[in-house]
Parts: sequence; C-alpha cells; structure tokens
Amino acid sequence: MTRIDWVLLPFLVAVLAGVALGAFLLAGFLGLGVLGLVIGVMAQRIELEKDGAVSNYMTTSLYAQQLRAQEGMSRAERAERRAEAQRLLKGLFVAKVVSAGLIILGFGFFVLFQLA
Repeated sequence: MTRIDWVLLPFLVAVLAGVALGAFLLAGFLGLGVLGLVIGVMAQRIELEKDGAVSNYMTTSLYAQQLRAQEGMSRAERAERRAEAQRLLKGLFVAKVVSAGLIILGFGFFVLFQLA
C-alpha cells in the first residue's frame, strides 16, 4: 500500500462502518447480509469483466472487437494492461473479504438471534 492508501484507509473504514450501521438500523442483521451479497456480486462482476466484455449473445461483436484490439497491442501496452488488471484485483480482494464478513456476520447473527 502506498502512503495515500494508508491516509485514506481510516476514512474508508469509517464510511464502511457507517453504511453497515445504516443497513443494520434499517433492516437488522438481514440487511447486513444483503449488503454483503450486493458488494460481493458487484466485486465478482467487475472481476469477470476485467479483460473486457464477458461473452454474451448481445455482446459477441464487441467481444470480437476487443480481441482484435488486444492482438494489435504492443508488448508494452499488454504489460501495462496486465499491471492495471493486477492493481484492480488487489482492490477487489478487499471488497470480497468485506463482503464475506458482512454475509457471515449478517446472516449468522440473523439465524442466531431471530430463528433460534
């Protein structure tokens, strides 16, 4: 992590805690679990599309254009693209860990306190 990441980390944690508290106050532990699911689905979708559009019946021509564009890149451009994808994956890992924590906390406490 860079110096600016360490400076911004407390603000990120505070915002995340505020969102989690808001979801808890609005919908209880079930709200935390749903918030975790939403974050997890968004992070997974971004990871799937890191190399371009995912093959779909509506995006077949776009997918072919992206592959042609990638074939025409120089070695330096491809290396830059790979490095950018690696940076993206580091941030997505944090989002996935937060998502898993919210899912476990939210649905676990919901089952523990509401259904037991």
